[in-house]
Amino acid sequence: MDLSELLRERPIVQAPMAGGASTSELVTAVDSAGGLGSLAAGYLGVEALARRMKEVRGAGTTVFGVNVFVPSESPAPESVTEAYRATLSSDALRYGVEVGEALYDDDGWAAKIDLLVQARVPVVSFTFGCPSAEVLAGFREVGSATIVTITTVAEARTAVERGADGVCVQGLEAGGHRATFDPTRADDRPLLGLLPEVVAAVDVPVIAAGGIMDGSDVAAVLAAGAAAAQSGTAFLRCPESGAQPLHKAALAGSDFAETSLTRAFTGRPARGLTNRFMAEHRDAPDAYPEVHHMTKPLRAAAARMADPQGMALWAGTGFARSRELSAGELVSTLRAEAVEAGARI
Repeated sequence: MDLSELLRERPIVQAPMAGGASTSELVTAVDSAGGLGSLAAGYLGVEALARRMKEVRGAGTTVFGVNVFVPSESPAPESVTEAYRATLSSDALRYGVEVGEALYDDDGWAAKIDLLVQARVPVVSFTFGCPSAEVLAGFREVGSATIVTITTVAEARTAVERGADGVCVQGLEAGGHRATFDPTRADDRPLLGLLPEVVAAVDVPVIAAGGIMDGSDVAAVLAAGAAAAQSGTAFLRCPESGAQPLHKAALAGSDFAETSLTRAFTGRPARGLTNRFMAEHRDAPDAYPEVHHMTKPLRAAAARMADPQGMALWAGTGFARSRELSAGELVSTLRAEAVEAGARI
C-alpha cells in the first residue's frame, strides 16, 4: 500500500477510537465518502477484532486502517496501584460495585499482530509506542502500510528509523489518550506549533491530529505540510459512531464547558470532558493498564446509572463544534469546507 498516494486520495482520516466508538459501520461510511476509516484494536479480543474486520470487508470496504496499542514495558508497582485503590473506595460505594483488579497485560499484542499480518490489512497504525523494526518489516512484506502515532519530533524520528511508512502527529488538543511513548515526556504544544517541526524532521507522510473539527482546520494543517487531517471527536456524534448516548449528549449539551487531561480513568494521560471523577482524582498515578482495569467496573456502573460525572467522556478541545451529521455527510462537508478555505483536495 502506497501511503502517500492513499492520503492524496483520502486526506480526511477518521481516528481509531478504542472503547466502542469506532464501529465497522462508521469505518464503512467514512470509506464510502472518500475518507480513510479506522478500527481500534485496543481492548478488543482477537476474535472480536477479526469479526469487525470481516464486517468491514463484507460491506465492500477494501481500504481501511486498524490501530494497535503498543504494550508498556513493565507493570506498575503494587504499592502504587493499592494506594490508588484506596482513593477509589468512595466511588465503589457510590456505584455499589467493587474496584477492579489491577491487572497488567499486553492487550493481546502478539496475537493481534499475527492476525493483522495474516489479514493483510491495508493500513496498520500504532499508539503508545513504536514497534520493533522487525514488526514493521513484517507488515511491509505483506503490503500493509504502517503509521506510528507520535507527540514529539524525537518519537517521529524513531518511528522512521525503524521503518514506519508514516507518522501521525498528535497535538495537545486531541481527545482521548495521549499517544506519547513515555507519558512523562510528551511535547505539550498545540498541533500547529508541533506539526511543522515534525514535517521538517522526517521524509514520510505526516498525518495531523488534534482539534480538527471543520474544513478550516483541515486546510490549516494541510497548508502547514500535513498529508492528511485526522479527527476523532468530530465523528463521535455521527449515528454510525458507537459512542454511548450519554457521551454524545454531553458533547452537544451545556453541562460541560471544557476538557482536561487526566490519568484518573486509565493511568495514562487522556483528554476528556472535565467531570467530577477527574476532579476528585487529580493525583492518579502513571499506571497503565492497571488503572484502566481498576476503574472499568466503576465506569460501567456510572453508565448504567446514567451518571456522566463518573464516565470517561473522551473529547478534544474543539468538542463544542461537533456536529450531528452522518459520517458520509461529515466527510463530504469537511472536504467542501477545506476547499472553500483554500485547500486543494
